[in-house]
Amino acid sequence: MAYAQVKYALEGSVAVITLNDPATLNAASTALVSELAEAVKQAEGEARAVVLTGEGRGFSSGAKLGGDRPPVGDDGKIDIGMALTDVYNPFMTQLRNLPMPLVTAVNGAAAGVGCSIALMGDMILAGESAYFLQAFRRIGLVPDGGATYQLPRMIGRARAMEMMLLGEKLPAAKALEWGLINRVLPDAELVPAALKLATELAEGPTKTLAAIRKLAWQSLDQDWEEQLAAERWAQRDMGRNSDFTEGVTAFLQKRPAKFTGS
Repeated sequence: MAYAQVKYALEGSVAVITLNDPATLNAASTALVSELAEAVKQAEGEARAVVLTGEGRGFSSGAKLGGDRPPVGDDGKIDIGMALTDVYNPFMTQLRNLPMPLVTAVNGAAAGVGCSIALMGDMILAGESAYFLQAFRRIGLVPDGGATYQLPRMIGRARAMEMMLLGEKLPAAKALEWGLINRVLPDAELVPAALKLATELAEGPTKTLAAIRKLAWQSLDQDWEEQLAAERWAQRDMGRNSDFTEGVTAFLQKRPAKFTGS
């Protein structure tokens, strides 16, 4: 389907989805995020991995400010959180529940909710010029898009507090040092590297990779016994897939496995 603020391309088994409003540094307006949700849904039907990146000089400058009047709640007062309920939170949950690997390729600014989206990648790659910014405090708002959930778990409470309370740019090199992202690459190599990595994932046992990412997300909220049980039942399901048979056969025959995602 055609999109106004998103680019969608299928590269083999990888869906490359690009935020495409470079005049605003890909501000994550409700319209753009709604299109992103549709593009991700399209990818779910025809791809085995997703690359998410931004057009131009930035990944995303965050929510689009100005323009439309803020929504009003039932009490007659401004309720900025309505957009979270209606658009942003469902999209973030869609990314969390994506049944395939997600690689984010962060170019330039990843600010506000754009930062939250970038950090949803299973593998987070950043260009050397990239930076991550929790800009909310600059305009008197709290971090959203799951940032207050993700950041303390990814980099610890102290560093998460530093990002959220100070609202300072975190350069890609420092983000890598902190363990917030996986790799830093020269800007010109970012998207090709992300596509290569996503292709490698797409050629893997994608049902198993989906189960791994589901288990990893569950582990953030479950206790030890619950997680052991979740692993047990996931292992049962994966052992019934043809990719398991192929993987064992290929190992015994000393050849590369040819996974089909089934």
